[in-house]
Amino acid sequence: MSAAPHIPVLLDEVIAGLTPQAGEIHVDGTFGAGGYTRAILATGARVYAFDRDPDAIAEGAALEASEDGLILVPERFSRLVEALAERGVDQVDGVTLDIGVSSMQLDRADRGFSFQSDGPLDMRMEQAGMSAADFVNEADEEEIADVLYTLGEEPRARRVARAIVAARPITRTAELAEVVRRALGHRPHEKKDPATRTFQAIRIHLNAELDELEQGLAAAEKVLRPGGRLAVVSFHSIEDRIVKRFLRERSGATPAGSRHLPDARGAGPNPSFEAVAKPVRAGEAELARNPRSRSATLRVARRTAASPWNMRTRQEGSQR
Repeated sequence: MSAAPHIPVLLDEVIAGLTPQAGEIHVDGTFGAGGYTRAILATGARVYAFDRDPDAIAEGAALEASEDGLILVPERFSRLVEALAERGVDQVDGVTLDIGVSSMQLDRADRGFSFQSDGPLDMRMEQAGMSAADFVNEADEEEIADVLYTLGEEPRARRVARAIVAARPITRTAELAEVVRRALGHRPHEKKDPATRTFQAIRIHLNAELDELEQGLAAAEKVLRPGGRLAVVSFHSIEDRIVKRFLRERSGATPAGSRHLPDARGAGPNPSFEAVAKPVRAGEAELARNPRSRSATLRVARRTAASPWNMRTRQEGSQR
């Protein structure tokens, strides 16, 4: 690990929401550079730190060797239940998820996540499977447009997709960024680069990040003991909507529906979460220190003693 690791966004707020205590067991589902993990370890809690990126696990080895309470787990956080069971753990006191790409990944041009520095068009968190270059050079125009519109909320997705197909082959981050800028028009003084949405969409698609988030939330529900805390930091409106919907549903706070129909609230399974806190965003001091925190949203909730939901329970509840 570097001598001065990246400070994760909303660190104080995450720790306040988790309230880790000495002797507790916590999960950091997105270890990255180890910021949240270090803060949890400092309270005397034990941490199982997950990361799907081999670089993060390799660079965390020194910290693991120096901390008796840290166990690195080279897995996706969607496999919390299975990976913890393999290590003799069935319940934990806290789960932290920091959704999306890490600062460490963004800052390394050779990983191809960012257009701030030119590098190979990669974007693979696990460094295996289809790369971003494979996708933009092999997918048809319709699929590219669909990904950009759905996952990047790019309003001119078809124009960008058409420009990408016309510019093939594209192998570098700078090349893709320039193609998008030409397609959409780019003024140097604009605060947000028009290529941002395209890069974001392709990264989310390649790494199946939304499916991973949904599965990770369900896994956290299963491993958290009654009274355990869940803290999720997201950086994208689509991700935050998934977290918000999950906690609203699981806490029994879903809308009552039409006033002309019977109130369906309370007809489904018992709430598995409670004390759902209001969303927290970075203050001015943190925004000045770390501009990447501008889009961050933290949501925290506490696990009840109710059984975890499953798809059958959810469907039965909605049919009552």
